[in-house]
Amino acid sequence: MKDGYKKRDFWLSLLALFFAFLSHTLFYLFPLFLEQFQPSKTRVGLIMGVYSLTAILIRPFFGRIIDEWGPKRLTVYSLAAMFVFVPWFHLVHSAGLFAFLLRALMGAGWGICMVAIMALCSDLAPRDRLAYSLGVIGASGIVAGAIGPVFGEEVVRYAGFPGLFNTSLVFLAVAAACVWAIREPSRAGRKSGLPTILLLRKYPLITLAIIALMMVIHGAARGSVINFIVLFGKSAGFDRVAPFFLTFSAAAVLTRLGIGDVSDRYGRMRVILPSALLIGGNLFWIAGMQSYTSFVVCGFVAGLGQGLIFPALSAYLIDFLGHEHKAFALGLYMSLFDAGMGLGSPLFGWISDTAGYRTMYVVAGMLLIVYTVIFAFKSPAVSTKK
Repeated sequence: MKDGYKKRDFWLSLLALFFAFLSHTLFYLFPLFLEQFQPSKTRVGLIMGVYSLTAILIRPFFGRIIDEWGPKRLTVYSLAAMFVFVPWFHLVHSAGLFAFLLRALMGAGWGICMVAIMALCSDLAPRDRLAYSLGVIGASGIVAGAIGPVFGEEVVRYAGFPGLFNTSLVFLAVAAACVWAIREPSRAGRKSGLPTILLLRKYPLITLAIIALMMVIHGAARGSVINFIVLFGKSAGFDRVAPFFLTFSAAAVLTRLGIGDVSDRYGRMRVILPSALLIGGNLFWIAGMQSYTSFVVCGFVAGLGQGLIFPALSAYLIDFLGHEHKAFALGLYMSLFDAGMGLGSPLFGWISDTAGYRTMYVVAGMLLIVYTVIFAFKSPAVSTKK
């Protein structure tokens, strides 16, 4: 494939991810739609949570299929499936089983779509800039995540929730059109990946556990910030917490676009370890900070650490498992990270209930730093030239 076409196709894949993500983020407002039926908070939590659960469970299984069939085909299939599911939301008239099943189906479609588009984007990027391409891909999702809910609120204000569902369909259609126009690289001559069971049996269980736990703990640490920083900021007397998230997002995007290729140039571990320690140290800083200025700067440092570690750690797993298992590795990484966020939330919530938010952030920082040291000594070395 000519370089000009490859660059064009890479940008088309980023646009596809952007519009698919916009469609996904519009449903952040779905709890407001459910409120008209006066459900319990528990029921709303179940309906919203099943989306993430099905995405987490399905990603590793479909990663293998994406590697075998090609990411473009699975991206089109998953976008088409979601395009079929979305119109049924017009028929939701209660916060009951029907809404629960639709969210579960949408979560499965999104879980496959996200892995497939990321694999497609990285296939169209230079092999020696894997981490950079993953960072740019992540930045596209962050920008869409910031725009989507704001845009969705305006749609609901002027067209109601039927307009929101229809807008989601439009974004899915645009994403599919972008993917359809992509010239996928030839898969001829590529190494055939091993079946998942045989692949994982190649490695000692302790090695797999060490790598998996790093991603789970990284997710848990991220969850301690995302899920509790608003409540912590309010408890500290800060009226506005949005600047924390703005500086977080700005730092994460700028880092990925500016120096996202640092692990491609200097090695994965030389980025994973200091960025994890930076995130852990920042959690200690959050626990001790008193001023609003420090609060906002903490958001920037958190985004800086996240912007560095995500592309490096996900590329590390791809290097470890082999590039012929790229989609499986991406799906596994995202599932482990999301599992960490999900499991960490009740744990850190319990700590904050019993000992306060500051103690919670000390525990989160200590957990990440201690495990990073273990990971540094026990994790296997990988080659970026696989």
